[in-house]
Amino acid sequence: MNDIFARLDKWPRTLLVQEPTPLLRAPNLAAILGRAPVDIFVKMDAESGFGLGGNKARKLEFELSPPRLEGVTCVVTCGSNQSNHARLTAAAAARLGLRCVLVVNGQSSPPHTGNAYLHRLFGAEIRTVQTKDQRQPTMEEVAAEVETEGGKAIVIPLGASTPLGSLGYVRAAAEISGQWGDHPHDGVTWIFVSASSCGTYAGLALGFALLDNPNVKLVGVSPDVDEREILEETARLTRGAADLLGVEVSPRPDLLIPTNAYVGSGYGFPTPESEEAVTLLARNEGILLDPVYTAKTAAAMLDWCSCDR
Repeated sequence: MNDIFARLDKWPRTLLVQEPTPLLRAPNLAAILGRAPVDIFVKMDAESGFGLGGNKARKLEFELSPPRLEGVTCVVTCGSNQSNHARLTAAAAARLGLRCVLVVNGQSSPPHTGNAYLHRLFGAEIRTVQTKDQRQPTMEEVAAEVETEGGKAIVIPLGASTPLGSLGYVRAAAEISGQWGDHPHDGVTWIFVSASSCGTYAGLALGFALLDNPNVKLVGVSPDVDEREILEETARLTRGAADLLGVEVSPRPDLLIPTNAYVGSGYGFPTPESEEAVTLLARNEGILLDPVYTAKTAAAMLDWCSCDR
């Protein structure tokens, strides 16, 4: 594990996350599912101490590292009008004293609520487009405008899901592995994680591959994309992140288990199972789930537990 941290430390980052984030036991939920109190844990990256939390902060630490920000005056990124990634990017820009432009698809009319409100509260300028396909070219247009005005823009791809950003979750894999030392457990450990732009999934995959733990399986629960796309994008990001660390390693074939069985009607549309998961975690563990991502991930975990998989 020390070797992983040594390799990661060669890559500068802007510290945003208060590490380690908690790994909480969920004994009430375990009892409901007929499990032992030590069988279920929740990794609380929601309690990162920055911008209301979420997985994107770990990736942004690398994407917004000091060397990459030399001369930068504006941070540009994209997402939906309720994007968690856009929220955290806007928060990071505010902390760094930089202008932020968010290219968002989907309408949000005043009074703005949720992340749409927080985007604006953190001081971001909003550029609205009609479709997802318009986001990338519009980001490029914004960056060109900044350059024309005499500034310098850094464009962060959707979700900060790049090989560089994925290093944040290589680091998280090592962090989780260290926390397990306080909670010894026999047999396979199943980790359920959202997988869409796949930066988090890829980072965890590479991290656990480097740790060479054969008793870990990563279930990537999609809120939108299909399983083939998850595997292809995860492989691309994992290879890129491995290259950055100077290692030659591939996740073993049985490490990654993607599923799109819990998407329901589509991205952002709750399902009866995801709503049940939100209620169950709130009323029994005092934990709040995001309805778009972690609610469906928790629904998958609950389903797999109830089927004794």
